[in-house]
Amino acid sequence: MDLKEKLVSSFMAFENNVDVDHPVHDIRSEAIKNFETKGFPTKKEEAWKYTSLNSLLKVDFSVFPKKETSLEYKDVKRYFLHEIDSYKIVFVDGVYSSYLSETTHDGVDICLMSSALNKPTYKAVIDVYFNKIASKDESLTTLNTAFSKEGAYIYIPKNKVPKKPIEIIHFSTGNEAAMMLQPRSLIVAEENAELQVIERHQSLTTNEVFTNSVTEIFAAKSANVDYYKVQNDSASASLIDNTYIDQKDKSVVRVHTFSFGGKLTRNNLNFYQNGEYIDSIMKGVTILGDKQHVDHHTLVHHIEPNCESHQDYKGIYGDNSTGVFNGKIIVNKIAQKTNAFQQNNNILVSDKATINTKPQLEIFADDVKCSHGCTIGQLDADALFYLQSRGIPMKEARALLMYAFANNVLSSVRIPELKTRINKLIANKLGVNLGFDL
Repeated sequence: MDLKEKLVSSFMAFENNVDVDHPVHDIRSEAIKNFETKGFPTKKEEAWKYTSLNSLLKVDFSVFPKKETSLEYKDVKRYFLHEIDSYKIVFVDGVYSSYLSETTHDGVDICLMSSALNKPTYKAVIDVYFNKIASKDESLTTLNTAFSKEGAYIYIPKNKVPKKPIEIIHFSTGNEAAMMLQPRSLIVAEENAELQVIERHQSLTTNEVFTNSVTEIFAAKSANVDYYKVQNDSASASLIDNTYIDQKDKSVVRVHTFSFGGKLTRNNLNFYQNGEYIDSIMKGVTILGDKQHVDHHTLVHHIEPNCESHQDYKGIYGDNSTGVFNGKIIVNKIAQKTNAFQQNNNILVSDKATINTKPQLEIFADDVKCSHGCTIGQLDADALFYLQSRGIPMKEARALLMYAFANNVLSSVRIPELKTRINKLIANKLGVNLGFDL
């Protein structure tokens, strides 16, 4: 039995377990039919031309954990942003860990998707927002929808700001020889609300784990959302991250993606600007080695006039690693006065590394300011010579140039402690002490 057949056959048992009378039963049933029809994406599809899932589909993944596992905070502390106080929503092998978490209902709801799906208290929000912008056609998104049960539920009412940032962390323990996880999260920021979210997926062993994650983010009028993805997983972990963002008038949403680890990572990031004077910001730093593969697939749909979007992705690729950037900007006919920027710059530090980049514009309006571009190159030999002539060894000189190349992406990180942590991760990936305060 292949993975697709295993998932389809497992769906009935899953539905019986969560109750067929559940309010989202029909949504799940329709989603599994869509997945069964489409199956897993292949390289024959243009959007997946440079990313193959074949190696994952040959693995006999467990769909449900056979037992619950507890973790001690001291053993996983380094994966939290422990330098500051934060709300925490923590899952271990897909199961909520109350011991490691800190949730709240004090003016805001920072809790579990399972609670939101099952309790009448949250029905009004679920009816309005759940599965409203997640794709009904993209096969991996529909697969997640079919098995949607657990994840983070964050609801920030009008004019509210949580007292501290929110961390969402998914741990996999390796208790199964190979495990598939499908977290589903919903984040709603009502009018003039603000929040900061840090998300991380972390495997604690060398056993294979395949995470198929979906997050829906809604930013109402004048809402402000910062979303940080820290991807520094083990070499046996693969992640498909599907994020869908709906923005209303004058809202600002910033998504930073830091991809440093993992076997295969695919980031599907989709912005829909349903209003005027919206700002959408996407920034990313990717540093890969070995045989790692990271695919950034972005979409910004400018639907209304007078909006902006800014994309800036930097990539550094060594050894036999592979990078993909496929970014699309769509500007509707009525979306006049749009200002859209898209840039993807890459450095290959190995002759065996590969980058496939394809920035795209589809513009149907005539009064816009849109630009896109990409660069692929190597480190500047003259700059290296200059640094060496000042007494800096070759290894450190290379690292300094690569750090400078990626650093402007970090300038927009608005949590100082997180910026420091990312700086340290970059230094570690480059394998040097950069010689200045991080």
